[in-house]
Amino acid sequence: MTEAKPTTKYRVTLTAEERADLERMTRTGTAAAAKLAHARVLLLADEGEGGPGWPDADVRAAVGLGKSAVCGIRERFVEQGLEAALCRKRPDRVYARKLDGRAEAHLVALACSKPPEGRATWTMQLLADRMVVLGHVDAVSDETVRQTLKKTRSSRG
Repeated sequence: MTEAKPTTKYRVTLTAEERADLERMTRTGTAAAAKLAHARVLLLADEGEGGPGWPDADVRAAVGLGKSAVCGIRERFVEQGLEAALCRKRPDRVYARKLDGRAEAHLVALACSKPPEGRATWTMQLLADRMVVLGHVDAVSDETVRQTLKKTRSSRG
């Protein structure tokens, strides 16, 4: 363990209750593996009463996480609280659907139809291009077509 404590922007200071909850969680091992690893990071980084206050390098070595993960856990604990530090953050981005139900139905019907002249089967790119030409969507990628067809139970042949 490193002797000198480097200055850290985000200092973890657990209350006695938080420490007891985290210790109970890590002892029983009933939570998800990532949640247990985050709990161990907080316990080792705790600079409060009775906490070891390990520097990040030692915490990383003990828990087996990377530098950005340990720093992120510290930061989320200080800024957002214990629950945010234990659980993964949900993405803020909202993904708009390219194909609604009607366009999906057209895509499936197109995929089940006869392929273009000179082709044995439809490719994902051909399907995407034809959906645009037919005016069902403004633009769609072959990957969106693939994912849409994958989730349907239709047979293409």
